[in-house]
Amino acid sequence: MEVTVAERGQITLPKAVRDALGLTKGTALKVELEGGRIILRKSVDDAVSRARGRFRLDGFETSEAAVDALRGRERDGSST
Repeated sequence: MEVTVAERGQITLPKAVRDALGLTKGTALKVELEGGRIILRKSVDDAVSRARGRFRLDGFETSEAAVDALRGRERDGSST
């Protein structure tokens, strides 16, 4: 695949590349130089930051208590 550098130094990543890596608007990429190559890496921290705050426990103290409630179980402190 080949892309062209625009006037302001911007490039457009081909859709197939964006789709394969799950890149969406706002995804952070790390830029590295290795010899004569430019390497773009998807930031691992970016995936975590996008997921953070997306899931709420809605009144449950722990994620385990929320799962138990969804499964119709009451947590009594014993392991099953």
